[in-house]
Amino acid sequence: MNSLLVALITIVAYLLAYRFYARFIGDRILSLDPARRTPAHEREDGVDFVPTRPIILFGHHFASIAGLGPILGPAIAVIWGWLPAALWILFGSIFIGGVHDLSALAVSLRNGGRSIGDVTRSLVGRRAHLLFLVIIFFTLSLCMGTFVRIIAQLFTESGASYSHPESVIPVAALILLAVIVGLLVYRFRARLAPATIVALIAMFASIWLGIRVPVGGIAESTWVWILIAYAFAASVLPVWLLLQPRDYLNAYQLVVGMVLMYAGLFIARPEFTAPALNAADTGAPPIFPFLFITVACGAISGFHSLVATGTTAKQIDRETHALPIGYGGMLAEGLLAMVVVIACTAGISREAWSGHYASWSAAAGLGPKMEAFVVGAGAFVSRIGIPVGIAESFIVVMAVGFAMTTLDSGTRLLRYNLEELGEGLGIAFLRNRFAASFAAVVGVGYFSLMTVDGRPVGLALWELFGTTNQMLGALGLLAVSLVLFRRGKPIRYTAVPMAAMMVIAMAAMIIKLRQNLASRSWPLLIVGGMLLALILWLIVESVVAFLRSREAGKRTP
Repeated sequence: MNSLLVALITIVAYLLAYRFYARFIGDRILSLDPARRTPAHEREDGVDFVPTRPIILFGHHFASIAGLGPILGPAIAVIWGWLPAALWILFGSIFIGGVHDLSALAVSLRNGGRSIGDVTRSLVGRRAHLLFLVIIFFTLSLCMGTFVRIIAQLFTESGASYSHPESVIPVAALILLAVIVGLLVYRFRARLAPATIVALIAMFASIWLGIRVPVGGIAESTWVWILIAYAFAASVLPVWLLLQPRDYLNAYQLVVGMVLMYAGLFIARPEFTAPALNAADTGAPPIFPFLFITVACGAISGFHSLVATGTTAKQIDRETHALPIGYGGMLAEGLLAMVVVIACTAGISREAWSGHYASWSAAAGLGPKMEAFVVGAGAFVSRIGIPVGIAESFIVVMAVGFAMTTLDSGTRLLRYNLEELGEGLGIAFLRNRFAASFAAVVGVGYFSLMTVDGRPVGLALWELFGTTNQMLGALGLLAVSLVLFRRGKPIRYTAVPMAAMMVIAMAAMIIKLRQNLASRSWPLLIVGGMLLALILWLIVESVVAFLRSREAGKRTP
């Protein structure tokens, strides 16, 4: 089958979904109102609450939610064949991920820009709120700590296939350019368009410079400390100075990369070299539920609700901007995930695919996943006349940019999470953004620096992130469903996806716990068991709150 047909179906389906389904959810279910004052105006402080132009905020939101998830997840999910991953990305992002992101963002806008965890307090109670915050803290710390380690590996000149020191200069240049653009636009009132054009020219020039002058010789452990220090700075600086302009500029890089990949795909029109459904014995876990857990961010991610309600809701100028930013951002990520699937199954030869995906253990490593995507996507980009070496380097810089933007936003979200914990537990010093940021990077540092049997803790526990992340998505939809129920709105559009994700995530957790028990992987078993207990406790609290609301008839306008 020709991969171009899959790309065309995806693009047309997403356009129709945005035009009809997303607007239905936004207008009829969430009642988005362009005249209603948003938290960015009501609580404007110049640090976190800043009314922002939608194009800038879309860049921030898209770059923050994307990360490495929609690359690494789909790049390994194709071990089951290209068709299951493509179908889940297509339908999951339209009916589950897009609804999740949009509705979580809308709920936060109606609750003072509060995070989804904080909203839980008024819905379910203080105990459930604290449980939610603990789960979020673990998930974010694990994710950001692992990302720090992955980025450090990509920066280090080790000779491995996934080592790319040529990405150091472009990433550093983007940080500097973001600060300059932030100062020009917000302090010196410069026009956005000229500042953007000059910054983009400099940004793409830095990619060429990075290829010519790769920064090697710095140890991986040193990069870890540098990245942790950077995460602290990104957490405490005003959002307009670094986080927002960096994500805005990086989004252009991401969009350009996606356009180049799709343009090359349209020119090449390659046939799939991988099977539609791979029945070979690769040692992979069962396709249900692990396909859905592995694809993760390409279809739905609980992390998206943390970004939407943690940073994005504090910057939205009008409620109706939630539609292109929330739902549109998820569809953009779906487009990225789909081209990753195609790059890994049609952009490389059948022999290369068989080598990468010969076994689950071979496909699970960082090197094979990144290499399959970089080679396949680089082949697409080269079809428009760009040399293969430059094309592959650009793809690598784009991927590292994804990870860095997620590190920025994720550490800031950890700071918000700890500030809420401090308020809920009466710990005064955690309400200070510098103290909370320091505590946040301690959590990140633990998962990136501490080792178990020679492996970083974050990498050892990474398999827990997928299931916990998907369960967070289910819990986010649960919170939204409770809000809609109390408003007297239909809940089937959020409750059905919530139930589906809860079954998927719970099944994956139970299977993994049984495997960890059989293999005597005590750290994974203990941490996973504790997480499962906390999640079950939170679900019980939520069901009780729902039943109480139903009995009392608590339906608010």
